[in-house]
Amino acid sequence: MSLAIEVVKPGALTTVQDLGRPGFAHLGIPRSGAADRSSLKLANRLVGNAEGAAALECTLIGPSLRFSDEALIAITGAEVSARLDGDEVALNSAVGVAAGALLELATTRAGLRSYIAVRGGIEAEPMMGSKSSDLLSGLGPPPLKTGQSITAGEPAGEVPAIGAAPIAPPSEEPVLHLVAGPRADWFAANALELLAAASWEVSSDSNRSGVRLIGPELPRVRDHQLLSEGMAHGAVQVPASGQPIILLADHPTTGGYPVVAVVASADLDAAGQLRPGQSLRFAIS
Repeated sequence: MSLAIEVVKPGALTTVQDLGRPGFAHLGIPRSGAADRSSLKLANRLVGNAEGAAALECTLIGPSLRFSDEALIAITGAEVSARLDGDEVALNSAVGVAAGALLELATTRAGLRSYIAVRGGIEAEPMMGSKSSDLLSGLGPPPLKTGQSITAGEPAGEVPAIGAAPIAPPSEEPVLHLVAGPRADWFAANALELLAAASWEVSSDSNRSGVRLIGPELPRVRDHQLLSEGMAHGAVQVPASGQPIILLADHPTTGGYPVVAVVASADLDAAGQLRPGQSLRFAIS
């Protein structure tokens, strides 16, 4: 019998995510998947799932979930208060859940996205090899809603002997490393230095497609229109406003804004944890 999980409150935005659906950019479909892949993998490892098993990605304000039966869960990613029937539970740890227990996640204190892995993985109909919710393309299950019931699959694999991981919470002012982008020559010669010298603020107009930044304008030296070209996760696009956008997991696969730089792959998970109003800096690799 599958474990049933009732959505008492869905939170601000709670979606099903795994490691995404690579290989379909030529069809206009981004990889999608968890915005913070390392946190998803850790949560799954803690409960004995395969690293790429589907879990819940919770944005800013977490959900309230009631478990029909005993379960094993792990919560990773953002720093957040999590309670089981009112009792605080540890993050980055395997936690046993009693039948009928209510799990409640509050608003994140550091970082933006929390991950809840359940032993057995979250069940959803795969689409193009993934259970991930892609909010841009509309593929995969929709965000959780009040009163909905989701299920976990049958456990497979051994639960690790060590059930906790000493992971620091996301940084309050992270430094993201950049490499020059394919259209860096569309900007002033010191554009990368301007990116690295400034402190940037995350705009409230950010989502799983991209993080919009507020800071000094990056001046162009070329004003003509760029034909649409392929885009990558981590690309730093600069629209006419001169304010950069870091593309995230649900990014469009093509775009017509020049890419001045690209975030190093090692820092993409940190980019996925950026929250509105937060400051960040860049470093040139």
